[in-house]
Amino acid sequence: MIPAAFDYIVPDSLEAAAASLADGGENAKVMAGGHSLLPMMKLRLAQPSVVIDLKRLDSLRQIQADGGALRIGALVTHHQVETSSEVNENCPLLALTAGSIGDPQVRNRGTIGGSVVHGDPAADWPAALLALGAEVTLTSSGGSRSVAAGDFFLGPLTTAAEPNEILTGVSVPVPAAGTRATYRKVKQKASGFAIVGIAVCLRTDGDTCTDVGIGVTGLAGTPFRATAAEDQLRGKALTADAVAAAAAQVAEGVDALGDIHASGEFRSHLARLNTARAIQDALDG
Repeated sequence: MIPAAFDYIVPDSLEAAAASLADGGENAKVMAGGHSLLPMMKLRLAQPSVVIDLKRLDSLRQIQADGGALRIGALVTHHQVETSSEVNENCPLLALTAGSIGDPQVRNRGTIGGSVVHGDPAADWPAALLALGAEVTLTSSGGSRSVAAGDFFLGPLTTAAEPNEILTGVSVPVPAAGTRATYRKVKQKASGFAIVGIAVCLRTDGDTCTDVGIGVTGLAGTPFRATAAEDQLRGKALTADAVAAAAAQVAEGVDALGDIHASGEFRSHLARLNTARAIQDALDG
């Protein structure tokens, strides 16, 4: 439980952090809240030669509603997202998701950026970000780029972030007025991670679905957007049969994870069940 020896750098600016990361190469790691990196270092699953701590970068602690988008800095904690008036007014799905993460200690220390870039397939954030059509911002010494959430999560603990890039923020389009959304998950009792988590963002005209986003986490090795289930709903009346047909599609063709917490078959069942329930929750909300 003792990490291997490493150098520790606390830069005063994003430019200095990016330069330190470039200098450190693939053996350097960036730390935001530390909840993902430090346990891996203690188990020596990660042995960076240098850790670059972002804690002095106050520019990454901001939440702003700007031009139809909600921009959240990488160092914003889960608790800050949960309690932010900007988030609750503009995108309550994010606040709901944040409040479901771990326990109060984790929510007060863990950060949205650290969680997202870690790429854990059972993390909660990916489901909401996928359902909302969010983007992440990656910054290096060569500049910044944006990556859609649907292109960011590549596999277990694997994302589109390059070794020289720092995830500096998340940008979420503010849902149109009348959009209803929810997040449901079956959680591991000890850690609070999702055995299966389903985020639904639903827009209707009367009883007809005009648009929908369904993000899924925990079911497979990569969080994903359930486009087949969405296609079953979009443009159709939201009858019980339509909801059931959509829910039946969410695990179709998915290589479901099986482990000590749940078999792949049971995870698929939970995904279908909670997709139907999440859609109904959104309708009732």
